Amino acid sequence: MSCIEQMKYEILLDKTTYKAAREYIEKNSDEVYYVSPGYKIFKDYHIIGVPPIALGAKGNALIFTYTKPCYGTFVLTVDNEGSIKEIGRLKEMEKEKVIASLKKGKAPESSKAPPSTSYQDMWKKEL
Repeated sequence: MSCIEQMKYEILLDKTTYKAAREYIEKNSDEVYYVSPGYKIFKDYHIIGVPPIALGAKGNALIFTYTKPCYGTFVLTVDNEGSIKEIGRLKEMEKEKVIASLKKGKAPESSKAPPSTSYQDMWKKEL
């Protein structure tokens, strides 16, 4: 697939911000995975946004952000064979992170974003 617009998708949220998109995905997904900007889905579609970028899974559907220049950021869902593969790949990535952290003798890393903490609270902890 060379273009997301050639896929059968549903728009869940349109003309939104990256933060609002992330919050929507977190609230409306069974599972949430966090990736860095540039992460590829469906072989050649790069996710762009402000980290942490949330990708959600609800059943066999993949929920993700899509930014189209001049139109804004959207939250889309795709439910097809490709989405099932992508969700499987995200799950495998999570397993590898846990195994790598266990090998280093650390507690398993979570891809979950930390609970919302203000910058002021974080600054206080540093002092």
